[in-house]
Amino acid sequence: MESAPDGRAAGVELITAEARADLMRAKRPKRDLPIAPRAEPFKKRLPLADAARPQDQVRPVYAVWEITLACDLACRHCGSRAGHARPNELSTEEALNFVQQMKELGVREVTLIGGEAYLRDDWTTIVAAVRSAGMQCTMTTGGRGITKERAEAGARAGLQSVSVSIDGVEATHDRLRGVTGSHQSALAALTHLSEAGIAVSVNTQINRLSVPDLHRVLDTLIEKGAHSWQIQLTVAMGRGADEPEVLLQPYDLKELFPLLVELKGRADKAGIRLWPGNNIGYFGPYESILRGSMPLGHTLSCGAGRFTLGIEADGTIKGCPSLTTHGWAGGNVRENSLKDIWELAAPLRYTRDRTVEDLWGFCRTCYYADECRAGCTWTSDVLFGKPGNNPYCHHRVLELEQRGKRERLVQVEQAPGRPFDNGKFEIVEEDWPSASETALASEVRS
Repeated sequence: MESAPDGRAAGVELITAEARADLMRAKRPKRDLPIAPRAEPFKKRLPLADAARPQDQVRPVYAVWEITLACDLACRHCGSRAGHARPNELSTEEALNFVQQMKELGVREVTLIGGEAYLRDDWTTIVAAVRSAGMQCTMTTGGRGITKERAEAGARAGLQSVSVSIDGVEATHDRLRGVTGSHQSALAALTHLSEAGIAVSVNTQINRLSVPDLHRVLDTLIEKGAHSWQIQLTVAMGRGADEPEVLLQPYDLKELFPLLVELKGRADKAGIRLWPGNNIGYFGPYESILRGSMPLGHTLSCGAGRFTLGIEADGTIKGCPSLTTHGWAGGNVRENSLKDIWELAAPLRYTRDRTVEDLWGFCRTCYYADECRAGCTWTSDVLFGKPGNNPYCHHRVLELEQRGKRERLVQVEQAPGRPFDNGKFEIVEEDWPSASETALASEVRS
């Protein structure tokens, strides 16, 4: 592998240069699907339990609130297939009432997302209300419409930090975000936000196109003065399920994790917090390096419905914003209070009740089963239609390699094309390539 001028690895390529070039040139999948389908109205009268139990007294410290599904990008990995606003999104009055309900439930930080949060005319009013309620307020954005004026308006409202999405160098980023010029817009957004006095961070999707660019993304963070970098594996949900060849294969984690440790070292020296997302794991040899700052020094099992709260723009409540609406919606704040939905809805109780007996496949037999409980619920649920078996696990990859085996995901059912939809995948266990086959592949790749 080539080295960069400072001696670090120039990048990891998980597929050949020719295959990557073909993916970079690939047009959107030729399927009769709208780029931005209309979301369905919220499901009414979802059942609630009669009473709360002791384990339902946990409180979310962190809420991620999609305040609109309207979007000005067309990201190829977007799980929500954002573009158009939802039918009957919360009014300003309803949104402000909801802010008070979050405060009363004990939420400490609210991150506004979309779509693009700034496409709501009252987004700064919502920011100001969150801050007035004593909660921290941050935002995640693709940055295309973060003008100098919008950045200054956010600062006046009390917006504390904004995470801007950057997924690679310009060509890679624009390919993944679906709009030419989106990389330049994201860089401009970082500048506008910083000049307005708002702290900035960056979030990055990790997939077979972005991995070779990760060191250069970190260069950008250092240049722009970002305080944190959240990284997360691209998941087979929404538009992400339409291009499975862009997704990592589980066995790619063997090469990815040493790279992440290298990036962590550079980030530490630059004073940047590297924040692995909830689907980067679990319990491999680098866990204490990547998550050593956590209270236990390692990851915890899925926090959906325990520490985190997800809100859709029409008032639908989920335990995690990434989870599909179908199957994971606990209720709607137009019909029940947030407290009642949090305590009494079965989908939000899932991780409070989950045991090892709910796991299956490799995860059911794993040494860390009771501690991890299959990690990210979202990742396994959208792959297989049920949670409890997550092949994107570094420990699992290395354990299988010791047996001479690896897992490959094969899509057997396409996603239908609705917001927050998913297809279906199967796991194929196969022999790990021999050392000679790996050397030949590396030779071809170089």
